[in-house]
Amino acid sequence: MKDIKKLGTGSQYELVPIGKALRNARCVRCRKGDMFYPGIMRQKMHEKCNYCDLFYERHPGYFYVSMFVSYAMAVAEMITVGVATYVLSGGSENMYLYIGIILSAVVLLAPFNFRYSRVLHMYFLDPGLKYEPKLAEKIHDRMVSAQ
Repeated sequence: MKDIKKLGTGSQYELVPIGKALRNARCVRCRKGDMFYPGIMRQKMHEKCNYCDLFYERHPGYFYVSMFVSYAMAVAEMITVGVATYVLSGGSENMYLYIGIILSAVVLLAPFNFRYSRVLHMYFLDPGLKYEPKLAEKIHDRMVSAQ
């Protein structure tokens, strides 16, 4: 698959694959702007895309749905870690072993869940947001020419 494809009148736009954009927590509309400030433990989200000016929090309480996505991710992680602990411990019946390992995993994965629950919410659960490379490039070109 080509990374560069011609769109419109002779100008070239870079098409960013969805997997790469999801992994790097990029803007839904242009897939180029960062959604979060740099740093794994820093969980501060930009107010808007620095490339196409999309406001991330589209209305008050917008990321409330992300809480449910994060909950689903945490449950899946707890089940996975619990089963892995059972298999690796040889079927141990020590309840405190499971509680300690599962709670540790949940705490360690909380920053990941926070970040990617918002990303998954914006990419897959908001029907009004979609990838628009032409629109993003037009807005960016207009912002650059205004400066």
